[in-house]
Amino acid sequence: MVKCPECDAEIKVPADSIEGEIVTCPDCGASYELVKAAEGFGIKPAQVVGEDWGQ
Repeated sequence: MVKCPECDAEIKVPADSIEGEIVTCPDCGASYELVKAAEGFGIKPAQVVGEDWGQ
């Protein structure tokens, strides 16, 4: 588990997760990308890429 930097909620990291996978905080809905840490995984804010509809 890792703590959400936005709301301090605990985010479950599934055992079969891989680096770069996106996890979402169950409390505030913020999205994070999993990064390798010394022990297990850490998180960093996920970059959101918006759709370019050519407008």
